[in-house]
Amino acid sequence: MSNIVDPLVGQIAARIRTERERRRWTLAQLAEASGVSQAMISRIERAESSPTAVVLGKLSAAFRLSVASLLALAEGTREDTEGAAGVRRPADRAEWRDPATGYRRRQITGPRFPAEIAEIRLPAGARVPYPAAAFAFVRQVVWVLDGRLTFHDGDTVHELDAGDTIELGEPAERVFANTTGTECRYAVVLARGSTP
Repeated sequence: MSNIVDPLVGQIAARIRTERERRRWTLAQLAEASGVSQAMISRIERAESSPTAVVLGKLSAAFRLSVASLLALAEGTREDTEGAAGVRRPADRAEWRDPATGYRRRQITGPRFPAEIAEIRLPAGARVPYPAAAFAFVRQVVWVLDGRLTFHDGDTVHELDAGDTIELGEPAERVFANTTGTECRYAVVLARGSTP
C-alpha cells in the first residue's frame, strides 16, 4: 500500500509545517537542525512524499518532540477529535504506515488525553532507528503484546517477548528491530511533558 494515499499524510505535512513556522524556522534551518534535506522537507510539507519513521524521528528530534507526540499532534488537527471523549472504534483511528519498512502505527488515545498510547506493528525483518533527541522530555514504556522485539537502548540490547515491558530512561539512540520471521506488535505508552 502506498503511503501517498494514507489519510495521515496531509495531516503530518500540515503539522510539520506548523511546528517549523511556530519556531520561525526556514526550511534550511529545519534541515540543519534535523539532518533531513531541504528538498525532502519541502516534499513532505506539500504532502508529495510521506516521511519514513527514521525521517520522522529526525524531524521530531529537531522540534524536541517524540515521534508519538508529533503524530498525535498531526491526528489532533482533525476537527472530529476536538474535545472527543468516550468510545473510539478501530475504524475511527487512522493507521500510519512507514513506506520504507512497513512499520504501522495507530494512535489509541485522543489528543487531549494526558498520556499517549500507540499500537505498533513491526514487520518481520524491519529495523527502525531513532536519534536520542527523539526521546527528550518524555517518559516512555514499551510493552510487547505479540511476537519478539529486539530493542537497542544505546549500547545495550534487550530481547523482549510478549508480555515484557521496558521503561526508557535518559535519552539514547534507540533501535526497534524485529529479527524474527513473524510480525511483532507492541504498545508505546508516553507521558506527556512540557511542550518546548
